[in-house]
Amino acid sequence: MRMAISVAVSGASGYVGGEVLRVFSEHPDVEFGSLTAHSSAGDLLGVHQPHLRTLADRTIVETTPETLAGHDVVVLALPHGASGEIAAQLPAETLVIDCGADHRLASAEAWAEYYGGEHSGTWPYGMPELITASGHQRDSLAGAKRIAVPGCNVTAVTLALQPGVSAGVVDPTDIVAVLANGYSGAGKKLATNLLASEGLGAASAYGVGGVHRHIPEIVQNLGSAGGEDVRISFTPTLVPMARGILATVTAPLAQGVTADEVRAAWETAYADEPFVHLLPEGQWPTTAATLGANTCLVQVTVDEKAGRVVVISAIDNLVKGTAGAALQSMNVALGRPETTGLQLRGVAP
Repeated sequence: MRMAISVAVSGASGYVGGEVLRVFSEHPDVEFGSLTAHSSAGDLLGVHQPHLRTLADRTIVETTPETLAGHDVVVLALPHGASGEIAAQLPAETLVIDCGADHRLASAEAWAEYYGGEHSGTWPYGMPELITASGHQRDSLAGAKRIAVPGCNVTAVTLALQPGVSAGVVDPTDIVAVLANGYSGAGKKLATNLLASEGLGAASAYGVGGVHRHIPEIVQNLGSAGGEDVRISFTPTLVPMARGILATVTAPLAQGVTADEVRAAWETAYADEPFVHLLPEGQWPTTAATLGANTCLVQVTVDEKAGRVVVISAIDNLVKGTAGAALQSMNVALGRPETTGLQLRGVAP
């Protein structure tokens, strides 16, 4: 008999918290306990997440260690810098999954440079597909009690390029990544540049010039995959869509490597991955094909004239980029089949 998994979600009124509730609701063993937040405590969840009809009459409670304790799993969907203090007060036997950035980076110096403040420590990294020196990151997640979910942009870039880095068919010292991002990645905060009147019909860059907080995490991941002296020019842009990331990632073709060898590296890397799919040659990823699904669609080609490998990847930033990665990692940590409760099918049109 399969045991139920009691799950508390902190930050339940935000975009990430709402997506965690939607995605985790599909897991046959999950039962929700406390749903918590700060300013919306006391409200019915349906006020903030009206699409979650089966949970609409649940009351949001204050986020405290007491309201989160006593569950098998606690998912923290809090702003960056807010998870560390709460997590430190939760029982060691509780599986805590942090959807924020607080525990992703191994380097305290990188945290201080890109986020500021005191580093909260490093947790096992919640990207099962990440290539590591010993195999894959899923091997380090089995039995884990603390998991740091990757950044959404990081997921798109890492899954795009890591096969080439691992196989040595690209030069990781000159990576260029340009991403088209949906507005939900910025959260629910009220800001002029996030208003529909500003965003509809417009595309705008942000975090330009090596300052975006996801850069050290990408470098960390590609280093894990075998890259030496990883250097990346990373430019995200906001485009008028609610969710999704389309990443265009290029790197120099390694000397003497053929286009067939390049494609073979991606085919080999993702042949057995349930959620990362290399598309048939000539078919290009679209964000629309990933909406609502825990999939990353990838295509790779060689620009012979430029001498560069070009990879396109597409994900739903709220699913494979966050909530889906959290559930996937929870499954691995608890010894459940990795795909349990997770969708491969997108929503179209």
